[in-house]
Amino acid sequence: MGGTALSGALWLGLLWAGSGAAGSCQGKCCQGRDAACVGEGWREGGGYGTCYCDGGCRRAGDCCHDHGQACPAIPCVVGEWSHWSGCAEQCHPGLRVRRRYVQQEPQNGGEPCPALEEKAGCLEYLTYQGEDCGHEHVPAFITTSEYGKERKRRAASSLWPSDKEAAGYCVEFRTESLSQHCALETRPHARWMQYLREGHTVCVACQPPAMSPATRRCSGDGHNTHRDYILHWEAIGNSHCQGTWKKIRQLDHCSCPLVHSFIFT
Repeated sequence: MGGTALSGALWLGLLWAGSGAAGSCQGKCCQGRDAACVGEGWREGGGYGTCYCDGGCRRAGDCCHDHGQACPAIPCVVGEWSHWSGCAEQCHPGLRVRRRYVQQEPQNGGEPCPALEEKAGCLEYLTYQGEDCGHEHVPAFITTSEYGKERKRRAASSLWPSDKEAAGYCVEFRTESLSQHCALETRPHARWMQYLREGHTVCVACQPPAMSPATRRCSGDGHNTHRDYILHWEAIGNSHCQGTWKKIRQLDHCSCPLVHSFIFT
């Protein structure tokens, strides 16, 4: 009895060893799904027969038994984000872009690469020649407060000497109406528009780069208007996302909550 069991174990061991060579992935790891990247032997999840050494075998569940050791999954590696570009067009609502690049392509079914480009709305008030422009806009152009972290201050500009640069301020508004296009926006650079809600109080920061040099104020901030005056706003990056709000108060020191915080552009 014991001899029979030993012979059976020996036979299985020889079968494993023989099939291991045939079903081995050593030296033949393939990218993607490749029907030619095939072997015959024990599969990773059990069972004997045709097995594969390509990048898609894990999803298909038909990898050869040594695929994990011979063809380890290597995830995509990307570099740091570049600096944000300037606006695509001066003095008009537009887009800015930042990019990152692949340093290591994914291999053997490794984690795929994330997005390599991001876009965001922007509006600049200086021409390429350094002349002021754009402050004749009537509606309040707004974008996510994240833009304020990247936008350069204009202290070095002749329009904003460093000894006269105005401090920023914030304005609280109650949203009266907004178009349906805001809630439907799904593009990565414009998802912040989904946080705009009718009846919500929002906080909008006015920073020096968006101020008019003449008035030291941001266009559409509701200065000198009474509380019931209807003001118009438009989201940078989607001209169809627009609406109205009423000014509640101006704050000299900004402490806006992150979710419902925006900036004049």
